[in-house]
Amino acid sequence: MSLNIKPLADRVLIEPAEAETKTASGIIIPDNAKEKPQRGTVVAAGKGTKDDPITVKVGDTVLYGKYAGTELKLDGKDYLIMRESDILAII
Repeated sequence: MSLNIKPLADRVLIEPAEAETKTASGIIIPDNAKEKPQRGTVVAAGKGTKDDPITVKVGDTVLYGKYAGTELKLDGKDYLIMRESDILAII
């Protein structure tokens, strides 16, 4: 997959994971009650800053805050762009 977007400095482009459609017990969750995903895959990353190099790489699965990043749509897909500091963990 090639995107025509390159994040600058300490920014990271993330493709959010799909929202859960069923609970662990098998109950189907309607669209209006789905939780916003807090997990995704890094699609592109900037080079970092002189003092803070980027630690995540393309392909990493990460956890991020519920309201982190800015949503954008590219080629019909939803993405988030955020600072690397908004990422909580690499899974």
